[in-house]
Amino acid sequence: MGNLTKLAIIPLAFAVLMSSGCSDTQAKQPAAQPLPVKTETISLAPVPRLDEYVATIKSRRSASIQPQVDGSLTRILVKSGDQVRTGQVLMTIDPLKQQATVDQQRSTEAQKKATYDYARIEVERQRKLYEGGVSSKQDYELAVQAFENSKADWEASTAGLVTQQRELAYYNLTAPFNGVVGDIPVHIGDYVSQQTLLTTVDENAELEAYVYIPTEQAVNIRLGLPVQIVTSGGELIESTKIDFVSQQVDNGIQGILVKAPIHATLDKFRNAQLVKARVVWSTAPTPTIPVLAVTRIGGQAFVYVVAQAENGAVAKQRAVVLGDTIGNDYAVTDGLKPGEKVITSGIQFLIDGTPVQPIS
Repeated sequence: MGNLTKLAIIPLAFAVLMSSGCSDTQAKQPAAQPLPVKTETISLAPVPRLDEYVATIKSRRSASIQPQVDGSLTRILVKSGDQVRTGQVLMTIDPLKQQATVDQQRSTEAQKKATYDYARIEVERQRKLYEGGVSSKQDYELAVQAFENSKADWEASTAGLVTQQRELAYYNLTAPFNGVVGDIPVHIGDYVSQQTLLTTVDENAELEAYVYIPTEQAVNIRLGLPVQIVTSGGELIESTKIDFVSQQVDNGIQGILVKAPIHATLDKFRNAQLVKARVVWSTAPTPTIPVLAVTRIGGQAFVYVVAQAENGAVAKQRAVVLGDTIGNDYAVTDGLKPGEKVITSGIQFLIDGTPVQPIS
């Protein structure tokens, strides 16, 4: 029994020594090295509260070109997109029939003028004969009457010629002002009437954005509200302000029309073009963070902030509520306070509690 007891004590003592040696080894292992990370201190930035709508660009001066006479198109002197000047001829309707009418009226006017000239000479001759006692008063009065009649006929014929010449001018369709030619849906040889739309001319300045805002925002609409015209990707094209608010509601869409002037010319915009318009209701100081600082898990947005622990700085995961994108930053509506440091690099290597070494 004594030998068995001694043999049992030896392994037990060996196990105790081994256990003590392992504990000493674990205690001597070096701590994990902090991960160098870039940080950004949270500060407040002016963040707009806005809504985005579809707006229509319209020219303050836009003319639909329609003929005032019927006929066949013989010339189309412009093409879509051309810059035109006031009075420039755009198209011509066959003027031959009207030209013949003008020529006939001109001949009639010349005939009436000849009659008038003869009557004027005759009344002067009859006046002298009457005053010399050669002819009767009745002959003189008849000459005066013939002169007055011929004068009225000549003046009426002259007015008729002017009217027909003006009518002839309608066969040349001209630009009402400087602008850009729109679509031309007609072709040479087409028969057109006063109801035919030939083209449009839009002035290349004084554009407006037409925005319909839902009626539930009616109490917030006011003159001077900022409006941002942006591309489909959100890039700012122009900043402007509301300068017109309709007093009526559009029954079809239950919206209130507002207008904002656009100062860019038609090389950036086109009449009837659809664009995005952001109406800025207000601006408030709000925390912002870089887009690269955000991770998402199951649809929830998280960031890592620098927290102080017993052994130094560590990364702490924090859920945040994001607002609109402001350039390369997110507005944060909940979850962060000014002065906190958000980690912006090495996020893929972090877990909650990872030791970090902040780098400004």
